[in-house]
Amino acid sequence: MARIKAEAETTLFLRKATGLVRAWSVFDAFIYATFSINLITLGLYSFSQMYYFEGGLLPVLLVSSFFIIFEIIVYAGLIAVMPRAGGDYVWQSRILGSGLGFVLAVTGWWFILWLWVPLYGDMLRQVVFTPLLGILGATDAALWFSQTAEGLFLASVATCLFVSFYIALGMKVYSQIQKICFFIAIAGLVVVFAFMLLGSPEAFLAGLERHAALFGAEPADLDARVMAAGEEAGAVVPLFGGSFTAIFLAIPYIVFFNLWPNWGATLYGEVRGATDFKRNFWGMAWALIITTLLGVVFFLLISKTFTWDFYTKANAAWWNYRWGYTDQPPPLPIWPYPALLAVFMTDSRVVQFLVLLAMSMWWFGWSGTVFLSSTRVIFAAAFDRLLPEKVAEVDPHTRTPFYALLLMVIPSLIISALFAWNVFNFQSLTLCSTLVIAVTYLGSTVAAILLPYTKPDLYRASPIARYQVAGIPLITIAGVIFGGFLVFLLYEWLVDPNNLYGIGWKNTSSLIFMGALYLLALGIYVGFRVYRTRQGIDISKIYAEIPVE
Repeated sequence: MARIKAEAETTLFLRKATGLVRAWSVFDAFIYATFSINLITLGLYSFSQMYYFEGGLLPVLLVSSFFIIFEIIVYAGLIAVMPRAGGDYVWQSRILGSGLGFVLAVTGWWFILWLWVPLYGDMLRQVVFTPLLGILGATDAALWFSQTAEGLFLASVATCLFVSFYIALGMKVYSQIQKICFFIAIAGLVVVFAFMLLGSPEAFLAGLERHAALFGAEPADLDARVMAAGEEAGAVVPLFGGSFTAIFLAIPYIVFFNLWPNWGATLYGEVRGATDFKRNFWGMAWALIITTLLGVVFFLLISKTFTWDFYTKANAAWWNYRWGYTDQPPPLPIWPYPALLAVFMTDSRVVQFLVLLAMSMWWFGWSGTVFLSSTRVIFAAAFDRLLPEKVAEVDPHTRTPFYALLLMVIPSLIISALFAWNVFNFQSLTLCSTLVIAVTYLGSTVAAILLPYTKPDLYRASPIARYQVAGIPLITIAGVIFGGFLVFLLYEWLVDPNNLYGIGWKNTSSLIFMGALYLLALGIYVGFRVYRTRQGIDISKIYAEIPVE
């Protein structure tokens, strides 16, 4: 009888342990969270595109961060209850059901991340390749990377190569790489802040005219021409102020940058001390708080040194041309990267290059986030027998799920080509990358709300059971608040009554793309359920169990 039971369990479960190890500390998770809401890449990239909003960017940043605190409470609680590789997928499939959990998590953590690769590639060329090449005097190469589809695709390929290399080394080595990048990046940012603090609008404009030719700009009257182009493009976003409505209407755009302090949630099966709710909370909360404060400082220094008017109009001129609203190239023919603008105030090429190289560590330390979290969701689904067993294999030396990594890399290259050459209007789908993940987060938030009531034994045995407000579980209260915030975001994106985001029902390409991804996930789920049933494997029994570690 014991032998028969053992054989049945062997058929049902791939093995008694995942093969992953707890290679990270909570501090490693904090650095990962800080990079995930990356001020220099995602932040500056998002801010620069928000030139047409009427809500002040500083209050927009602060208000959005307030709501994201409740996201952190939800995820810190879920991690403490079930710290497993796969995060959202595990929680949703065990609380909401296997089908819903698989479709939401696989679409949000696997398929949509293919679209993120060309976005990472775009930031690589604008933050790293173009500034460094220009400072070295390679103007043509800098402009080729900055302005051409070929440059974007090559940067996307480079992204895949860099990231695959990092992840293939394993979580332990990756944590060391991101630490090095983090401390160098912080040092670079301190120097940039020093340039901006000690500089002045006059010093900046003089430096701009001296160095703009390195990037193909005509120095004469450059400031006036940038201002005129930005005015024509419709730059109106203020630093402060804006009505209550205007501030909330800008939030669905800024969260492209700061909705991700929980990005490492899928990795907590490999984080030591992950059952400690407070440590989980503060690891993510400090990442949000520090990034928000740095964002406030950046805004104030931009306003002091470059002037807010110049910065927003330079952004408007760049994106107005990039998005095809005008056929007139911007007077400053590169993305207005604030770190580059800051080092224009020194004439030392060595200092300029070293500062920009240090600032490039914001991209390199962050780049692994595009695949690392996703591979654990793919791995967890394969571990549950809803993908081929091969996908759940991990390298015995690095503990890396290589086949899961390949399922990210290969489709990403295809999507990157479509995005780079704007096939099927792919470049209009940028914010879909956030929308689909927000739907996944909503699934986990609903799971968190229900957890104390649908899994009472699991909840009462967890460290979060003692956190209540007026007798109501804290995770439920936070879930209701954050869930309401997500519903607001999804309404604004999909209905888009003010025509601000471009990914709702009026953009047919976005609906077809997102719908196809969800149908693909559903097809895989149904196909593997049928396949495993024919093998004599009852998938429902797998989902009745909490995954092993």
